Amino acid sequence: MTHDAVTNDAPPGPITVDEIRRVPKVLLHDHLDGGLRPATVVELADETGYRGLPSTDVHALSTWFRGGAHSGSLVRYLETFSHTVAVMQAREAIRRVARECAEDLAADGVVYAEVRFAPELHVERGLSFDEVVEAVLDGFRAGSAGTPLRIRALLTAMRHQARSLEIAELAVRWRDAGVVGFDIAGAEAGNPPTRHLDAFQYIQRANGHYTIHAGEAFGLPSIWEAVQWCNADRLGHGVRIVDDITVDPDGKAILGDLANYVRDVRVPLEMCPTSNVHTGAAPSIERHPIGLLRRLHFRVTVNTDNRLMSGVSLSSEFATLVDVHGYDWSDIRWLTLNAMKSAFLPFDERLDLINNIIKPGYAPYVREELAR
Repeated sequence: MTHDAVTNDAPPGPITVDEIRRVPKVLLHDHLDGGLRPATVVELADETGYRGLPSTDVHALSTWFRGGAHSGSLVRYLETFSHTVAVMQAREAIRRVARECAEDLAADGVVYAEVRFAPELHVERGLSFDEVVEAVLDGFRAGSAGTPLRIRALLTAMRHQARSLEIAELAVRWRDAGVVGFDIAGAEAGNPPTRHLDAFQYIQRANGHYTIHAGEAFGLPSIWEAVQWCNADRLGHGVRIVDDITVDPDGKAILGDLANYVRDVRVPLEMCPTSNVHTGAAPSIERHPIGLLRRLHFRVTVNTDNRLMSGVSLSSEFATLVDVHGYDWSDIRWLTLNAMKSAFLPFDERLDLINNIIKPGYAPYVREELAR
């Protein structure tokens, strides 16, 4: 018996964000230091003596974060993190942020999440890498307890620094305790992923998993290096793969060699539509490459990136795609299954979530047509 097609079985009418919040979702690309609650930033700044916030009024601070993020520049977008990172230098502060992250994702209907953070950014006050990781994982456990959420960590190295091998070793050291992979992040221009080949090769030799931020602010060369030199399991964003696709006047898409390869071998694309617009990686939600790439059946997934800076949740991201691209329940389900298939979780655990949580969760809205 094979799955032949998926049909929409939901009653007519617009899909609301509240309805989307109730179905199971999967999140692969979310930054811990980009998802703090504004009130938590203010409280932690007061507790730790940090005086650099542009405002201590919660509403004004929230508006400031979003204003900085909406500049259309990745560099300007990344500057906002100086404040969130500054209040995440103590064990209990990090644990609180991680706990609240898990609570917020669970409340949004996320059943599996991989949340990434850069340990090297949280050692300014004497914490060791291991203490940072331990605090995050402890917070994840506390925040997800009693909820359907399974939350895991990705350890990120900053691509403009030289500590990626240390972080890769850290990821392997903690992989049996809740770390499922490795990542590099930061400004792409001038910092190619090939600078970190030793870290990727270490992860490979240890039979680990890694994703690479590529094709966000920089184009096809970044994606090509990440895939063909560094053998990335997934691409963080990857929106610029569209530069290797030509659409003729009749609407026929002609794929270049790299785009063909990425689609053929099913390299997952961790797309973050709202954030991609805010950083200038896409001109608008309407013109975001996700529309074309979904139509061409690339392994597209939908993600939040930075919930604080972009003012989003995973449910709101899907709701935006419903409103702008006309997606229905079958699209949301397809994108969710893509994400679960692409997770760095063991196969049997992925299959369990797909068969026992995700598919039943969409059954009231989507009916599978089966062919024998």
